[in-house]
Amino acid sequence: MLANVFEAHGLATVSLVAVRGQAERAKAPRALYCEFPLGRPLGRPLDAHGQHRVLAAAFALLDTPANKVPILAQYPEVIEDIGGEALVCLLPPRFDATLHPAVDEANGLRAAYERTFARTGRTSFGKILTLETIRDAVAGLVAIAGGTPPDQAGLPGGLTLCAADLRAYYEEAALSLAEHVPAARQAEAWFFTQTEVGKLLLQVQAAVRRSGAPQAAWMYLTPLTRQDKSLQV
Repeated sequence: MLANVFEAHGLATVSLVAVRGQAERAKAPRALYCEFPLGRPLGRPLDAHGQHRVLAAAFALLDTPANKVPILAQYPEVIEDIGGEALVCLLPPRFDATLHPAVDEANGLRAAYERTFARTGRTSFGKILTLETIRDAVAGLVAIAGGTPPDQAGLPGGLTLCAADLRAYYEEAALSLAEHVPAARQAEAWFFTQTEVGKLLLQVQAAVRRSGAPQAAWMYLTPLTRQDKSLQV
């Protein structure tokens, strides 16, 4: 939609499209549909040559004359979404058997997270948590799963933002534990099916829902892909 506004004011545009049906309805002037997993508009991570090919195909659409738009081209390569398959990623052993397993697990991943951050120089973690408050956040989730109201669990910030930070922390740590770059959503599958904190978040979501809290309080604690269809109403 914005592309049409920009073009009406004399600015040529190119759009990368992940959902073909939306592009067909919006009728962007020049759009390239790439049948890639959502969240990876340029294709495979760390594949610079492949990403440049996608960009070159997109920018080539700028040569389309104004009387030939809208045009919706399709990139010839297809990347299958195998996000339902969990990443193979070994967790560090437990260090302190006196701690709740989820708290101990989160503590043990710090070195892996720091290696990823040192290598990439960027992170999605830190919206509300710090490395020093992760332990308190996980302990708060344990309390909520046991029936404590979220506002009495001692969380270092809002529940939804804590959940988002913990997922980012785990998925970025996984990049230093796995032996390959994961496919789209494989780290998500690993987090929710293989880790103590991922399973704990699912328990927290169920507990908050059962408490009668409004939908906004629990709906976005986990991705819709991890929720029972009955929750999505």
